[in-house]
Amino acid sequence: MKFDPVNLDMIFETSWEVCNKIGGIYTVLSTKAQTLQSLYKDKTIFIGPDVWTEDNPSPYFSEVPSILKPWRDKALLPEGVSVRIGRWNIPGKPIVILVKFQGMYKLKDYYYGEMWERFGVDSLHAYGDYDEGCAFALAAGAVIESICSYKRMRHKNVLAHFDEWTTGMGLLYTKWKVPFVGTIFTTHATSIGRSICGNGKPLYDYLPGYNGDQMARELNMESKHSLEKAAAHAADCFTTVSDVTAAECEQLLERRPDIVTPNGFPADWAPTKIRQKRARQAARQAMLNVGSSLSGHSLPEDTFIIATSGRCEFRNKGIDIFLDAADKLRQMEPSRNLLLYILVPAWPKAPRVDLRESLDAIGAGNQPKVQLTEPVITHELNNPGDDAIFNRVKQLGFQSQPSDSKVQVVYVPCYLTGNDGIFNMTYYDILAGLDLTAFPSYYEPWGYTPLESVAFGVPTVTTSLSGFGQWVLSSGQNGFDKSGVVVIPRNDSNYDEVVKELADAMMSMSKASSEETAADSAAARDTADKAEWDYFITYYVEAFRVALAAADKRRNEFPHS
Repeated sequence: MKFDPVNLDMIFETSWEVCNKIGGIYTVLSTKAQTLQSLYKDKTIFIGPDVWTEDNPSPYFSEVPSILKPWRDKALLPEGVSVRIGRWNIPGKPIVILVKFQGMYKLKDYYYGEMWERFGVDSLHAYGDYDEGCAFALAAGAVIESICSYKRMRHKNVLAHFDEWTTGMGLLYTKWKVPFVGTIFTTHATSIGRSICGNGKPLYDYLPGYNGDQMARELNMESKHSLEKAAAHAADCFTTVSDVTAAECEQLLERRPDIVTPNGFPADWAPTKIRQKRARQAARQAMLNVGSSLSGHSLPEDTFIIATSGRCEFRNKGIDIFLDAADKLRQMEPSRNLLLYILVPAWPKAPRVDLRESLDAIGAGNQPKVQLTEPVITHELNNPGDDAIFNRVKQLGFQSQPSDSKVQVVYVPCYLTGNDGIFNMTYYDILAGLDLTAFPSYYEPWGYTPLESVAFGVPTVTTSLSGFGQWVLSSGQNGFDKSGVVVIPRNDSNYDEVVKELADAMMSMSKASSEETAADSAAARDTADKAEWDYFITYYVEAFRVALAAADKRRNEFPHS
């Protein structure tokens, strides 16, 4: 890394997803941590919610009582707020403070009043997870204040970085109580932008005409939007993850981010080619066995396997387009078997017993002969009648098609953490066995899933509405042969064209020769190399500079302590 990393005495980063794997922000923080550790060692402290119990401990956290022990023994924190300190079980092993924040609930009305008076945050219309996020963020702010006071850091270079609206109260608390600390606020996706899309409204064609405050009132998002907007304006440095989200922030939050900080990938995250070859064989066999068991028809070894994954957001993540493209593939009558997986966690009840029995039979050397009932899903659902993906799969007729159909769809509605009861593999284990991935997103501020795919040498398809897609387009390398990535132009009015282009891309890849496939895979890896954190961390370092400069300016106004 050939750049000045900025002199820091301490940097706190607060997120609901520290040691708490929920979505893409976990991936951002857990992969960035190793690079931060290489730059600042244990001056980096992550703060996350302590939502764990003895019966359900965090698999990502190891408590180390000796870390920060002098402070912890004398920590002045609000009644009912406590901490556990240790290491995050990820590369780099950064320090983590998990905060038990329930004690802040009884103080929330006081703080809501203060935040209204000081920053104009409207918490009056709060509902759902608003109170929980704010209680955690306020407790995190109190932890930062306490450490800075104990360590006498008024004249030190200290930063506090807050991710998403859920930590906005923490940023405002820090700005109010610890003004010598430089603050950074990152919105990975605006709450109101996500809500506009989630409610089926067109975001992009009408973006210049939207008013964030007005839309928040219309969609009952006033408190979250108000908090997010206040945090964006109060932050010393406001960042987001892509140009597409920067435009959204400028219009809906009324502040253009100071810096775009794209999400990187660690250099050693993906397996070596030798390890991946073994992993690929195991994953392919597992996916073929599941497909064969469900259909009652043994799938050939040369079956072309495609997958999509991500949040369970039917429209935003382009799952609707993925399924319609699968339907179009049937109309194209492929000569090769195509097995399409939807790896999207929903509300699973349990792994299917009949599927497990069929897989055990295959393991014993027996071949499946009978198509299972509902041959399109691996787990029972708690809410099958309300699951948009399951219902669309059935509506398109994949459930009732002949067992020897060339195009098969399989829905895996659970997190792949290695103990799902069917695959018993992690998502990354499965990823290694794919031939192609597709993420035709409508709302995708960055797009870790396609980046992860190319890091594993698996070509991918995404859209121009994703931050990652725009980054690829900016390089002028759109195409499987150039970057391992095909970026399909998408807007509010070309749904059918996107479906067709995605189906065409899938069909084209399935017909590629082994030499072409190897070249496309190599191009994908080259693209991932250009998105490593060693390159992208420079954007964060620039954000650190901006925030420190603002803090220095304020500090000059304080009397010496």
